[in-house]
Amino acid sequence: MTTEWLDALEADAPDLVSAFRGIDAGRFISVRREVRRRAGEGSAERVVGQLAAVAGALAAVVARLPETAFAMPGGEGDWNVAQTIGHDADARAGLTMAGSLAAQGRFPADAGPVVPGVAGPPDATRDSLLRRLAASQRIVERAARSIVGHETDPCPLDHPQVGRLRCGEWLLFAGVHDLMHLEQLHQIEAAAGGSPDRVDSKPPPGGTA
Repeated sequence: MTTEWLDALEADAPDLVSAFRGIDAGRFISVRREVRRRAGEGSAERVVGQLAAVAGALAAVVARLPETAFAMPGGEGDWNVAQTIGHDADARAGLTMAGSLAAQGRFPADAGPVVPGVAGPPDATRDSLLRRLAASQRIVERAARSIVGHETDPCPLDHPQVGRLRCGEWLLFAGVHDLMHLEQLHQIEAAAGGSPDRVDSKPPPGGTA
């Protein structure tokens, strides 16, 4: 699997790609360091534009996958492609909303830890997945407006794999999570006979970035 798609996306999402490369190289400790380094004061406005670029790249692959691909294994446990994309749309919205609530002092006191591995609907259509990605980006953009100026505020959200991050760090980590699933989609596209390295970072339909 080549990484030309990642190299091309780096121009529009340098902070997200840099942190993701730590995972790609099997150095998860470096991901936390990169997230901390790149999500400091003043980072939210920059990172939200990068999240829009990644959302556009996700939507571009979804738009050109053959219909049969959505029922294929999605690269995440026993999920199919539709379940994986739906999961990612929900996760990117949920992680950024957590940072937004904490930044506003509204994080629920009784909120439990993140429950990873919640799949999206297995029979979701191409159009419904594109709409979910677009809706998630609108949520990301609203959340980012609350995080601006509060990037280094603590956030009580507890993730079993990455622990607790700051408000701005959750915004950035949402993009790292996107890239994990975008990598899977490129592998699936290649297996389905598509072009794994074509990159289109236009916002998904309905996006505002």
